[in-house]
Amino acid sequence: MIIGISVKEVDKIMMKLITVHLPNDQVSGLDELVRTGRYPNRSEAIRFAIRDMLKDELWSLRGNTFIAQSRDSY
Repeated sequence: MIIGISVKEVDKIMMKLITVHLPNDQVSGLDELVRTGRYPNRSEAIRFAIRDMLKDELWSLRGNTFIAQSRDSY
């Protein structure tokens, strides 16, 4: 905890809202992942997808190490 604020709350405070337009089939896929309990909501599913893309494409290009957060930590 940081001054009475949990790490999870700090992460949410530091997030930036963006707008994304997705095709209906991708939104349906996200909804299915949420409905089946794979992710708690669409935002989490999208965050994990972006994290994995950055890990695979950006950090590997830079030769950096990336420590992935577990989905179970949410």
